[in-house]
Amino acid sequence: MKNIIDSNLKGGVKNLKNVAGKSRGFIDEFKEFISRGNVIDLAVGVIIGGAFGKIVSSLVNDIIMPLVGVMLGGHDFTGLTATVGNANITYGVFMQNIVDFIIVAACIFIFVKVINKLNRKMKDDPEKAGDEAVDEQLQVLKDIRAELKKSSKKH
Repeated sequence: MKNIIDSNLKGGVKNLKNVAGKSRGFIDEFKEFISRGNVIDLAVGVIIGGAFGKIVSSLVNDIIMPLVGVMLGGHDFTGLTATVGNANITYGVFMQNIVDFIIVAACIFIFVKVINKLNRKMKDDPEKAGDEAVDEQLQVLKDIRAELKKSSKKH
C-alpha cells in the first residue's frame, strides 16, 4: 500500500512539474508574442479602425442617410419602425448600419487593393518600384555612384 501511495505522489509531483514547465513555456511564448512589433501594429490598427468607424458612422448617419431620405420624399430612416406584439423593431437603424458596413468594406477593399498593387510592383521589378519612390538626393547619389564606377573602369 505504501508503495502505491509513494508512486502516486511521485507521479503527481512529476505531473505538477510538467504543468509548471508548460506554463513557463506558455508565458515565455506569450512574452515573445506580445513584444513583437506586429502586436503593436495590430493594436494601432484596431485603435485607428475604431476611430475610422466613428467617422464612417457619422458620415452615414449625419450626411448620407438624410440626403437619401430627402431623395425618397423626406423620410427619416432612423424613425422607420415596425411593431410586432410588444416588440418595437427599428429596421431604419438596421438599414443605416448596412450602408455603414458597405462604406467601411469599400474603404478596406480599396486600401487592400492599393497595397497589393504596390506589393506586385515590388515583386515584379523591385528596382523600378524603388526608383519611383526615391527622392532627389538619393537619385543624385546613385548618379555619382554610376560615374565613379565608370571612372574606375577607365583607370
